[in-house]
This record gives sequence, C-alpha cells and structure tokens, in this order.
Amino acid sequence: MYIIVIGINHNTAPVEIRGKVTFHPEQLNQALTSLQDYAQLEEVSIISTCNRTEVYAVCEKYQPETIIGWVEDFHGLKVDDLLPYVYKYTNLQAISHIMGVSCGLDSMVLGEPQILGQLKQSYQHAREAGTLRTRLEQLFQQTFSIAKKVRTETDIGSSAVSVAFAAVSLAKQLFSDLKTINALFIGAGETIELAARHLYNQGVRNMVVANRTMARAAKLANEFGASVISLDEIPDALPQTDIVISSTGSPLPIIGKGMVERALKKRKRRPIFMVDLAVPNDIESEVAELSDIYLYTVDDLNHVIQENMKCRESAKTDALQMIEKAAEQFEKWLNSLQGVSVIREFRTQIESLAADELNRAIKHLGGNEMAIKVLRDFAHRLTNKYMHHPTRYLQHSSLHGDKLAVDKVREMFELNMEPLSIDQPTLEKNLKN
Repeated sequence: MYIIVIGINHNTAPVEIRGKVTFHPEQLNQALTSLQDYAQLEEVSIISTCNRTEVYAVCEKYQPETIIGWVEDFHGLKVDDLLPYVYKYTNLQAISHIMGVSCGLDSMVLGEPQILGQLKQSYQHAREAGTLRTRLEQLFQQTFSIAKKVRTETDIGSSAVSVAFAAVSLAKQLFSDLKTINALFIGAGETIELAARHLYNQGVRNMVVANRTMARAAKLANEFGASVISLDEIPDALPQTDIVISSTGSPLPIIGKGMVERALKKRKRRPIFMVDLAVPNDIESEVAELSDIYLYTVDDLNHVIQENMKCRESAKTDALQMIEKAAEQFEKWLNSLQGVSVIREFRTQIESLAADELNRAIKHLGGNEMAIKVLRDFAHRLTNKYMHHPTRYLQHSSLHGDKLAVDKVREMFELNMEPLSIDQPTLEKNLKN
C-alpha cells in the first residue's frame, strides 16, 4: 500500500497553469469520488489554493500518470499539459511533504499560518465525501499535531514577514493595550485591508477609514465596523488618532508636517504611531522630526522583515528535524498495519481450525463437562503458543518495512486479506508504541 502526493505549486508552475487546475469548494465532493473511482484509490484528499493543487492518496498500485490524466481531463486540459510542472512523492517523502506543508515550510511566505486552515478544509471535504479511511485519517491527525508542535516550539511564525503584519507588530511595542487605541486607515486597498484585519484580530475596534472613493472605503469599513471619512476630513480626525496606517496611490503627500503639529497640540503631546506604506510617500518625511511621532516607511519595515526572515530560516531547521522524526514514526506505524492485518487473519484461520477439531472431539466425550472444559483450555493454550512466534516474526518484519516477509507468510498460509479498520484509540496506542 502506498501513500502518495501528486501536485503543482508556486515553485513548479506559473500562475496561469495553477489557475487552470484549481478546484472550487463546491466541486470537491464530486471530484473526490470521481477520482477515487477512476484511479481505484483506497483513500484520497485534494487541497487546492491559489498557490498549490495537490492530491493525497492511498493506493495499492502506484500509477501517478492515472491521477495526472484524471486532473487534466477534469479541467479540460490536453494530455501531458501538466507533466512538466508536476512533482510526485511516495511514502516517507510524501508524509514529510504533507507535514511540511502544514507548517508553512513549502509556502511562498515561509511559516505562513493560513495553509494549515486550508489543509483542514481539504480534510473536512474528504471526510464529507467519504474518501478517508484509516491511513489518511490518521496522517491528517498527526499532521495537525506536528503543525501545532512546530508553531508552539519554534519561531517559525512568531516574527512579522509582511509589511502589514510588521506594522502591527511595531504598534504592539508602543502601546501596552491595543484594545483602547483609535486607528485611522488612509486608503482602501489590499495592504490596508490586511493591516486592518491584523489590528482587528488584536482587539482594535475604534477604526476610521479615509479614502478618495467613499464607496470603496465603506465596503472595507463594513467588514470591521469602522467609520468612513473623506481625505479632506483627515485633519479633524487626526487629533483623536493613535495609529495611522496609509497606503494610497496619491502622487503628493496627504499628511504634512503642519497638520501633524496641530494634531499633537490638541493631543497634549500624546504619541502617534504612523506607518507610510505608499510609494511615493503619503506622509511628508519631515513629520519624523517631530517629538512624539513614530514614523515608519516601507523601507523601514522591509529591514524589519529581512531580519525576521533570517529568524524564520533558522527556525526552519528545527521544524524539519521535528517533521523528520514524526514522519519516520508514522511510517513505522504504517508498516505495522501490514502485520496487524496478517496477524488478525492468521489468528482467525488458526482459531477456526481449532474450533472445528474441538467440536469434532467433543462429540466423542458423551457430555463429560470436566473433560470438555479441559479440552477447551488445552485448545486455547495451544492456539496461543502456536501463534506466539509467527506473531512476533510478523510484528518485527512489518515494523522494519519487510513487506516480502509479510507477503510470504500470507502466501504460505493462503490468507485472504480483509479491508483494515482500526478505531481511533487503537491507532493512537499503536503510534505511541
């Protein structure tokens, strides 16, 4: 049985190719059952984002071209359109890859946390579609566990690596309690939206959005319960503002030194934290000369980001070591499943033979209860002793990945394998052992 990963991502395929193989959420249930039937997969899950589309599957036969062909057919692509961009991983490599993805190690921004949520969504879709069983179910659970461990025990996600996040991180250093501050956002583009979201997640509720186009400002403001003002109203709003984050396309500065001086007088010298994310600048550089003003530009934040990226790269080494250990542990558990199935079938066979012979012998005992009890105990002990060494042999062989030895026992005793189904407590116990 193989665990495989087949996919494309931002490292292997341009955006126009990635866009052609995106699965929308409403397509996934039907796509999963279709792929499972078409490629004869035991289990399957699909994760699809703007930066990656990956198929995670468990199969008896390793036939990646069948899965690739199905993806091309599903999206109306030509044969071999995807082949130059596809990567393929099996077993330990596949397990390590999935765990690495969950920790953000394979993301465009190292350590970004959104991918874990997307992975959980793909897991949920597969559960709803009924395409998960023992192996992928447990792989997802172990993946979520290692992602939490990496996030908790390393610095992979603790430092800001986007200008919006970096701006909010600096604000937290200046203000002891962000929940009490007033924030003014100038502009209504993607960067401002991201900064507003970060501040909102930190508990900021007093927000004002200023923009040239009021309708666009209102759309952003509605999401966060903010007020809306025009650019002309900024001088009136500035004295009540603790944090200013600006990012517009204005060719000239929107906030000048004089405007800020007047605001500071009304604030009785209470500081203002200002972040200018615009190029060219929205805030005059001379504003930085004023006392009680903390002004940061894109260049300032990029310097912070570069330092933080070095920190994340260092944490990546620790994360990879943790993933390597977890992946190897999971692979051993997978190997043990082969032995579990054979042992179960072997015991069923031996107990069936013992029961047949025991029933045949009991017929000749004339209802002698004591003799029947002795004979039953004898059959039970003999079965256990007979099973002892083969069981240890199968356990050792499967734990060390010796599939040939396990298959030999299966062939020798003509065992017919049944689908494996193990309850969650047993899975967790086996993994710990």
